[in-house]
Amino acid sequence: MKKWTIALFFSCMLVFSLSGTQPQAQAKAATTLAQGSANGDVWDLQFRLNALGYYSQPLDGKFGTQTAAAVRSFQKAYGLPVDGIAGTQTWAALKKYSVNQSELDMLAHIIYSEARGESYTGQVAVGAVVMNRVQSGTFPNTVQGVIFEPGAFTAVSDGQYYLTPDRTAYLAAYDAVRGWDPTNQALYYFNPKTATSTWIWSRPQTVTIGNHIFAR
Repeated sequence: MKKWTIALFFSCMLVFSLSGTQPQAQAKAATTLAQGSANGDVWDLQFRLNALGYYSQPLDGKFGTQTAAAVRSFQKAYGLPVDGIAGTQTWAALKKYSVNQSELDMLAHIIYSEARGESYTGQVAVGAVVMNRVQSGTFPNTVQGVIFEPGAFTAVSDGQYYLTPDRTAYLAAYDAVRGWDPTNQALYYFNPKTATSTWIWSRPQTVTIGNHIFAR
């Protein structure tokens, strides 16, 4: 999978610079948006499209031609009707395969707290496991639901999740959201030096990255 690191750096700088001044709204329901719409839901739409690499313009909450073009690109890539309108089907796909601002923060937090001592690939891998679970149909279908599922992550249980993530963790989160999966579709990972569960050892292993074994 292609690494997006250089492009992501500038994309992240754009989002980081705007996040303190732009609306923090996240679309709660499948609001139909089209050219001419202007509200917090459009800002959320632009953020999600930016996270996936389809939109690189300022996040201004205004649905113009560039936003419509980004929506069409997303729809084409995910096999949706290509009309440039963010309707029910498009929102459903966006919420499955992308993240809003708060979810990106959560993803960076879990990456940093679980894998800050790992290589960059190892950090992306932790984010990929979260995204794989969201999309699997067998785990909670939101980033928040996956991360805070009871007992799912040691860093949540011991409080390290609340450490402040660094920029590398955010870059790794973006790469995971954009589809880089070094784990080969793993749903679990563990440190073989500390794992005490016999069940986790029974899972089909996909790859070892740094201190973690990844498994399905």
